[in-house]
Amino acid sequence: MSSFSESALEKKLSELSNSQQSVQTLSLWIIHHRKHSGLIVKVWHRELKKAKCSRKLTFLYLANDVIQNSKKKGPEFTKDFETVLVDACSHVASDADENCKKHMERLLNIWKERSLYRADFIQQLKLAIEDSNSPKPAEEKRAVKRSYQKIQEEEDDEDDDYRSHMSPRNTDASATQLTEELVKALQDLENAASGDAAVRQKIASLPQEVQDVSLLEKIADKEAADKLSKTVDEACLLLAEYNGRLAAELEDRRQLARMLTEYISSQKEALNEREKKLEEYKQKLARVTQVRKELKSHIQSLPDLSLLPNVTGGLAPLPSAGDLFSTD
Repeated sequence: MSSFSESALEKKLSELSNSQQSVQTLSLWIIHHRKHSGLIVKVWHRELKKAKCSRKLTFLYLANDVIQNSKKKGPEFTKDFETVLVDACSHVASDADENCKKHMERLLNIWKERSLYRADFIQQLKLAIEDSNSPKPAEEKRAVKRSYQKIQEEEDDEDDDYRSHMSPRNTDASATQLTEELVKALQDLENAASGDAAVRQKIASLPQEVQDVSLLEKIADKEAADKLSKTVDEACLLLAEYNGRLAAELEDRRQLARMLTEYISSQKEALNEREKKLEEYKQKLARVTQVRKELKSHIQSLPDLSLLPNVTGGLAPLPSAGDLFSTD
């Protein structure tokens, strides 16, 4: 069981996905460390504001799971989350679309139905969401619109540039990068959850009492019940963490399969391109060979100048200038 630290919580929040398994696993870990509830809520609030817009709703789902499932063990999280939820809801709603806001309102209705918070506090949260709908100044809207159009134009230009100027060198670079990513993904799977023999041994060694409800009848006193309750909590956390790792591994393997498909496709494209180039150069070689052959034949048909007679050997030498002007 991993111990609590602020950095450990930050890491787990950064790895949080919108799957039910991921939310429940982290929720169990947080509830197990409920004596740090104040710091946990502070870090949650801070990391929520840093998260991408697409992940902010998941942070609220995590808070919901923690609040609901920790209530039986104590009011710590219910009270601590109450201090930040108004600001958190306002923050999430400020960048959310209508679909996201509907999910938020549904969450508040569940809290109201289950009496997790007072009706007046729920109303505060709803007002925080509604206030985020206030229109921004027209000037600010125009600035955002221009910025968005500029980004779209730049992205379109980049796409056109990629499609029309993709060189073999760039293709090779992309293939090399994809190869490196594949190698890294395969190396990461060497330490995957399915190969963690130590955790599997821990799970196999769990006492029968945590798996068989009928054995609960043997509990004779409160001390034994508390001891078993602690063991069950630890078993739940161990299994939830391991299931979360297995789910992450499954997603990694799916991603690897997609990468392999993309890699094979890119290699086939590269092979076709190289085959075309090879055929092109074969044709060039054939043309050059033909020119060479014809040139050789032409050279052979030319007369051999060394075989011509020496036409200068029998002629008298030309007179010199002195001979021409001599008076003799």
